[in-house]
Amino acid sequence: MIEQRIRNGAHFAFTDRWGGVSTAPYGELNLGGAVGDDPAAVRENRCLAAHGLGLDPADVVWMNQVHGAEVAVVAERQQPGEAPAVDAVVTDRPLALAVLTADCTPVLLADPVAGIVGAAHAGRPGLAAGVVPALVAAVLAQGASPERIVAAIGPAVCGRCYEVPAELRAEVTALVPAAYAQTSWGTPALDVPGGVAAQLAEAGITEVVRSSVCTLESADHFSYRREQRTGRLASYVWLGSELS
Repeated sequence: MIEQRIRNGAHFAFTDRWGGVSTAPYGELNLGGAVGDDPAAVRENRCLAAHGLGLDPADVVWMNQVHGAEVAVVAERQQPGEAPAVDAVVTDRPLALAVLTADCTPVLLADPVAGIVGAAHAGRPGLAAGVVPALVAAVLAQGASPERIVAAIGPAVCGRCYEVPAELRAEVTALVPAAYAQTSWGTPALDVPGGVAAQLAEAGITEVVRSSVCTLESADHFSYRREQRTGRLASYVWLGSELS
């Protein structure tokens, strides 16, 4: 199943784990190509997901995510094997941008008036490194405006479930105070989606759609914390009704 939301001409879509061809432990709709799954199954899954959204698979831009804060500006269709080693991408071309996650937070931005979209992979390291402010800066540099940007925060592990050592919580929240959290069982935790939302607000972005799904709690979503060896979800952003 793929959930799609359309806001002011911006399309946001989020996959769950069902409807693909991968087998255990990646079943079914694994979209990650670096987790040990059969590459042919991943290619088929990416085609199934794209076609389900009315997209040409060749118009989808992927990243080789490295838990950093680098941003790539994409000006053309991506060739196979050419995914940039970054955690954020921006384009003003008729392309769809994709983020792979299995607990980390996908962040999607769109300014339909300027014709610009951006996407980021914000795990704990990326949140602390500033990948979200870097993404916002990159879309603004391409001509987007904060008051026109529509943002979406996709399915991710929630602050009630993301347990971390107290020292790590202190280290991250010294940089992003809004990420401070406690698990439902009373131990130190981080709320990465909450930290992302705060960073977007600090950048002047007020229209934010936020998923209520916690990937660790949801059996319909991949979760690295729950399963370790597992597949990857994808979150997509693009403009217009269809790319061709």
